[in-house]
Amino acid sequence: MIKAIIVDDEINAIKNLKWEIENFCNDITVCDTFTNPVDAISAINYLQPDCVFLDIEMPEMDGFQLLNNLNFRNFDLIITTAYENHAIQAFKEHAIDYLLKPIDSEDLIVTVQRIRDNKNRNALGDEIKSLIASYAPSKQPGRLALSLIGKTIYVAMEDIIYCKANGNYSEIYFKEAKKEMVSKKLKELESVVNQSFFRVHNSYLVNVHYIKEFVKTDGPYLLLKDGTNIPVSRSKKASLLAFLGNPI
Repeated sequence: MIKAIIVDDEINAIKNLKWEIENFCNDITVCDTFTNPVDAISAINYLQPDCVFLDIEMPEMDGFQLLNNLNFRNFDLIITTAYENHAIQAFKEHAIDYLLKPIDSEDLIVTVQRIRDNKNRNALGDEIKSLIASYAPSKQPGRLALSLIGKTIYVAMEDIIYCKANGNYSEIYFKEAKKEMVSKKLKELESVVNQSFFRVHNSYLVNVHYIKEFVKTDGPYLLLKDGTNIPVSRSKKASLLAFLGNPI
């Protein structure tokens, strides 16, 4: 399924486009809509949609300013506007299409086919990258290959403090106080890390070398060397303590 976000300051324009998508493009799901471009920035960075239908003429911030404030840009951009004079700038921003309002159903179908074609090409590229990664230095003991947007990084497992579940994604926290997000569920990461990691909670996978304290009250929870508190599920408490060793 293709995930889409619609950004337009006119609520009726959003409703009309959403209706067109739902009735003519059944493999696209509109995961969110926004009339406020500032709110849309956070959502696009977090949800990382496959495509964004973006209006240009909006109060407070226009569509091009929104694009310049994004961290995540790995999506197909479709400009939806009542004006023709933004076309050159739209294609400088690598828009795959420019739809004039009111949006015609046939034009939308053509646009969506372009989105499908791009998604299929990207999927093939990801398969190739995964195949290469399977033979890469990450197969060395103690190393991981993490596929990020536009690149693959190779990290030592000993540099990872903990991993946190975020829906279908996982956040990885490193000892250098940096964080990366990967499109892998925590269960998938758990299957590839070494024996230094323990699943202390449904949402947390911890490198035990960074555990400073096990706190029995208020949880219980772990205090890590970087000051982070990590909850420990009651079902994991006994096995975690057995794994860490009995206190003297």
